[in-house]
Amino acid sequence: MNERNAVSLPGIPALLILLVAMAATALWIKHTTTVTSQPVALIAPGLVMALLAFLTKGFFQVQPNLGVVMQLFGRYAGTARTAGLRWTNPFYSRHSVSLRVRNFESGKLKVNDNDGNPIEIGAIVVWQVVDTAEAVFMVDDYENFVQIQAEAALRQMASSYPYDAHDDKTISLRGDGSKVNVHLREEIQERLAQAGVNVIEARISHLAYAQEIAQAMLQRQQAGAIVAARERIVEGAVSMVEMALEQLSQRGVVELDNERKASMVSNLLVVLCGDRSTQPVVNAGSLYG
Repeated sequence: MNERNAVSLPGIPALLILLVAMAATALWIKHTTTVTSQPVALIAPGLVMALLAFLTKGFFQVQPNLGVVMQLFGRYAGTARTAGLRWTNPFYSRHSVSLRVRNFESGKLKVNDNDGNPIEIGAIVVWQVVDTAEAVFMVDDYENFVQIQAEAALRQMASSYPYDAHDDKTISLRGDGSKVNVHLREEIQERLAQAGVNVIEARISHLAYAQEIAQAMLQRQQAGAIVAARERIVEGAVSMVEMALEQLSQRGVVELDNERKASMVSNLLVVLCGDRSTQPVVNAGSLYG
C-alpha cells in the first residue's frame, strides 16, 4: 500500500462559505417565523442548519512536517500533508503521523562477535517516516517496530565481524567504524522498508568486551601490541646492521671475516633490540684466542 494525496480544500475559504451559509440560514429561519407560525415551515431551514453544523466536522489542522492519514469507513482515502487549516469529507476518520526526523539509542546489547567472543554493543539510529500509509497500515505499531528491528539488525551485524582484526585485510568492529556503520544502516533499512521508514544514519555508540572476558582480552591486546612493536624493532635493527656492514665494507674501515661479522651482528642486535641499556665490555684479548 502506497501513500497518495487525500482530497481536501483550503480551510479559510471553506470556513467563510460555511459562516455565510449559516448566517443566511439564520435569516431564513427568522423570516419564516415572522411570516408564518406553523412549525412545519421551519423543517427545511432547520435541516439546512443541521447539515451546515455537521459539515464543520470536516475542518482539521495540519502542522508542519505532519501527515494526516484519512479513512472512509475503514478504507484508506489518502494523506494530507499541506500545512494549515483544511477541510475534507466530514465522514473521514483522521490519524496524525509525524514526518519529523527522530532518533533513539538502543540499550547495551550482549552478543557474540564473529570470533565467538561476548561483547557489549549499542547504536544510535536516526530515522524518518516517508510513507504514512505503510507506517500506519503495514505494521501494528511502527515506532515499536523500528526499535525492535533496529536492535535485531544490530545483533546480526555484530555477529558478522570480529571485535578486533588480527591483520589489515579483516574488517573489525573496532578498527573499521565507517564501514561497519554503513553495513548497520543498510541492515536496518532492509528490515524497515516495509514500514515506510527511511533510515538516515546508524552508528555504533558503545562497544566493549563483556565483563567476564574484558581482563583477558586486555592482556591479549597488550601482548599483541608488544609483539607488533618487537617486529618493528627487529625489522629496523636488521636494516641498520645491514647498512653498517655495507658502509664498513665500502669505506674500507676494517676487513671482517664471517666470524667477526657474526659477532658484530650479534652485538648490534643486542644493543638495538634490548629493552635495557647496554653495558660496555672491553675485550683485551683476541677473538681467536
